[in-house]
Parts: sequence; C-alpha cells; structure tokens
Amino acid sequence: MSKLTSKKINIWGAFFIMVPKIARVSPAVFSAWQIIAVAHAISYGVIAPVTQYFFDSASRFASGQAKWPDAALGLVFLAAAHAIKQALNGTANFMNLQYYRKVEGVLATELHEKISGLSPVSFEDTQVLDEMNKAVQGKDEAVWYAGTILLMLTFYIPYFVCMAFYLFGIKPLLVVSLALVFSPTLITQVLRAKVFSKAEDKSAPVRREFDYYECCITAREYFRETRILGAFAYFRKLYGDSLVLLNKIRFRASAKSDMAELGMQILSLGGYVGILLLLVDSLLNGEISVGAFAAVFGSVDQMFSLMKELIVKNFGAVAGNFGRVRNYLKFMQMPVRSGCDVEIDKNADITLSGVSFTYPAARESAVTSVSLSIKKGETIAVVGENGSGKTTLVRLITGLYLPDEGLISYGGVSTEAASMSSIFKNISAVFQNFQRYQMSLRVNIGISDVNTAADDLTLGDVCAQAGFDKNDTGFANGYDTMLSREFNGVDLSGGEWQRVAIARGLFRSRRGRQVIVLDEPTAAIDPIEETKIYNRFAEIAKDKTAIYVTHRLGSVKLADRIIVMKDGRLAEQGTHSELMGFGGEYARLYKAQEQWYV
Repeated sequence: MSKLTSKKINIWGAFFIMVPKIARVSPAVFSAWQIIAVAHAISYGVIAPVTQYFFDSASRFASGQAKWPDAALGLVFLAAAHAIKQALNGTANFMNLQYYRKVEGVLATELHEKISGLSPVSFEDTQVLDEMNKAVQGKDEAVWYAGTILLMLTFYIPYFVCMAFYLFGIKPLLVVSLALVFSPTLITQVLRAKVFSKAEDKSAPVRREFDYYECCITAREYFRETRILGAFAYFRKLYGDSLVLLNKIRFRASAKSDMAELGMQILSLGGYVGILLLLVDSLLNGEISVGAFAAVFGSVDQMFSLMKELIVKNFGAVAGNFGRVRNYLKFMQMPVRSGCDVEIDKNADITLSGVSFTYPAARESAVTSVSLSIKKGETIAVVGENGSGKTTLVRLITGLYLPDEGLISYGGVSTEAASMSSIFKNISAVFQNFQRYQMSLRVNIGISDVNTAADDLTLGDVCAQAGFDKNDTGFANGYDTMLSREFNGVDLSGGEWQRVAIARGLFRSRRGRQVIVLDEPTAAIDPIEETKIYNRFAEIAKDKTAIYVTHRLGSVKLADRIIVMKDGRLAEQGTHSELMGFGGEYARLYKAQEQWYV
C-alpha cells in the first residue's frame, strides 16, 4: 500500500517544484511570458522619470528657461510610456490567463494518472482518501500559486528595484522609509500562511463528509431511497452540521490573520503619511525639483497600491493557499504501485502460497494463510457466507490487491513484481458493484476493450450470451441508445444493468483473455435466470481459467472445483459431490438454500 511522504515542503520548496511543471507545458511560450512580464515591470518603472522630465521641462518652459519643443518632447515621451505600459499590461494579462488554463489541464491529467497508478487498496485507506481530496482541491491552486510567485519575481520585484534606484537618486531616505513601511505587512502574510495551512489540514476530512452528505441528498443513485425512507431531513442535518464546522474552521483562521493584518495596516498608513510629509519638506527646502516632487508624489500612491497588491493580494494568496498546494505536492510525491511490464504466459497456472491480507485500519485479517493452485482452463467457484473473504480473495487473485504475507504468481511471475497492466491485460472481470455509465449501450459494453471495434454483430453475440435483448427495452437507436434519462435516453432495471455488465465482461474476454472472473454479478437476477447465465458462462469459459464468486449455490455444480471460505480462511475445497460427502461448511450452506433449486 502507498505510504504518504514525510518530506517537508516549504513555500519556496513548493515553488521550485511547480516551476518546472509549468515551464515544460510550453517552454517557448513560458519564456516569452516571463520576458513580457519583466518588460511590463520596466514600463511601470519608466513612468516616474519620464513624468519628472515632462514636469521639469514644462516648468523650465513656463519660466522661459527652455523652448516649447523640449516641453512637447516630454509630453510625447510621457504619452508613449503610458501607451507601452497599457499594451504590455493587456498582453501580460492575456498570456497569464491562457497559459494558466493550459497548465491546469496538464496538471489535471497528471493527477488522474497519479491516482490511477496507486494501488487499488489505497481506496480503502481513509488517510489516502483524505490526501486525495486535498490534492484535488490543491491542484488548481498550485498553478496560481507558482504563477503568483513568478509574477512577484518578474514584475513586482523588477518594478520596485527600478523605483528604488530612482528614489535613491532623489533622496536615499525615501528608499529606507518605504522598506520600513512595507515590512509589517510582509510579516503578517508569513503568519497567515501558517494559520491557513493548519486550517486546511483540519478541513479535508470534514470536507469529504460534506461532499458525501451532499451526494446522499442530490445524487441520482441516492435520491429514491433517501426520500422513500424519509431520510432527507437526516442527511440535510448532517450536511448542515458539516457545513457549519467547515465555516467555523475557516472563520477562526480568517479571524486570526485578519486581526494581525489590521494592526499592520495601521502602521503602514502612518508610514505612508510620513513619506508624503518628507516629500513636502524636501520640496520646500529646495532638495528636489517640482518635477521630481510631482513624479514621486504620483508614484508613491502607485507604489503603495502595487505593494499592497503584492503583499496582501498576491503574497496573501500564496500564504493562504500554501496548505492546499503543499498537500497536492505531497500527494504527487506518493509512491505508486511498483512492478515491471512483463509478458505473462496465458497458459500459466495461478498459485497462492500462504496468502494473508488485512484492509487498512482493520483489526482482523480479511484473508488468512490461503494456499491453493488454479490450473489453466479450470473453472473455480468461490463460496461462503457474507464476510467470509470471497471477494477479497478474488481481488488478490486478480492482482487488484497485493498480499501482506505470502505470494501470488502467474506461472512463476508474482503479482507484486509485475505491473498492474501486465496482470490485467489477460483478465476479464465482472464485479457485483459494476459501473452504470451514462453513455450509449455500445459504449457501456465496448468500454471493456477500447481497442476492439464494438460492431453490432459482436455486441449481438455477447448480449445474447448475457441474456440481454436490446429490443426488449424498446431502444429507439439500437446499440447507440443512451442509457440515461438525464441525457434524453432510457434507463434499465437492476437486472438489465447486470446483464449489460456481464456482456461487458464477455466482450473483453473475446480477445484471447484467458482468465474470466464473475464476482456475484447476478445478485439482482432471479435464481432461475442466474442458472441460465452461469450455464452460458460455462460454455464461454471452455479452455479458459474461470473464477466465479457467489453466495447462491445452485450453479456451483458447473465448477470443476469449489473453494469454500469461512472467516477469511480456506475451509474446504472439492467438487460438489465431494463437499456434500464431507458434511461440512459447504453442505450446511447448500442445504440451507436447497429449496431454491428443487
């Protein structure tokens, strides 16, 4: 099972991880984006000296110390500087938005690939599910997070460097005063990062509950039963309670950071007034020109606006979202299930040696010390009461789960050493909790083998084998009929959906896959129809290794061997006649159900 990484990630560490991810999406566009950002910053910085030049030339013209072309040239420079600034501003904003959207799509794909690479048992682990939820929440934040820091480095900092040089040339004390004024706000945002990072850790499990309760109220698969049982108010209360708790966590974090920010803003305001007084004093003492006063006076307001934007909005967003970004990066560093791509012999036997397995956070093992061998072409039935370990055993055999102890191998290749794709490509399976895709009937069946054309003839064969007739449900568009009323299609009964799922598994098995698994896919079908399906299944499974799990024992006589599970252990195995002769667990189960099949 995948373990969470313990590697610490700080604000700059997260940035240096994200930048290469962003840059590699389109290196040429990324480079142009950064160059434009720097040019944009310089265009802002040039405004102050150009403004000073214009006012000084206009002042000299008014006093007769210069001719009108000097003043006109200053006006042209000022107009050109503003025009260039606006053009670069629009270009930079457009590139930001478009590039961010492109990167978000790439990161979403990478996240889904990461999730698909996790061991399936990870989805039984509450901690991993929490981390997954936080990663999904943090994915988009990570793009804006790195982009915001890039903006700080390529726009804000170059602009303030330009202004620092300009102000230092006029009066060095101005630079020192500005630095002292901005420092309190910067400290506030560092504290803000810590507060919201802790809040995000507390929010994730509550948010998962909140999302689940919302599904119980509104999701299509829940609403019928929820309303018939009169449970709507119950789930609405749980939904409301979790929403209140989420808001409470967020409010406490916001209150702490906002109170600190208020105090720092008061200090910054006092510094702002002080700088303006310093400017007036310098002008009256003749230390700076009228043009310099006008330029600095106009720039101070812009500098404070941009500095507030930098620290409060941008750095504040970085600080507030860091927790989510860190969670996304932690999740992306989780190890995926290992294994090499190997070619597994289709004629190989399947061997289990001392296999044990325990679900995450469970106190007792679901499967304990199971050893057995399944011969190529053998049909195996796995039976037992609910909770006996039947389904877990099949998940281990198919390689979905890896054993905690023992070894499972296909012709000498262990499931732990082989990649999931190497194991799965030779297996066709239908599980009890199959998916009902809101897509066409053709897609619902053909999705099990997307590399094979789902033509009408092939679909007709597998549907007939599964006992499903598309004409029985009055499909207007045949196999292209949408299986969802939500998308102007039709809906199926539970039994019909199970037949579609079985047809899906049969469609996959047509391409030479030598292992077929049916894990109680006929629960919604009556015992008589179930027997018919299993009879057809037995015909299809000839020369293939077939494993089917059932708690109904009417069809197990078709199996070459029956595996009886009890309390996670292999209690008995043999043919129907042999097990009935033993008079053990199987005989007890069969006699309890015998009246169904007489």
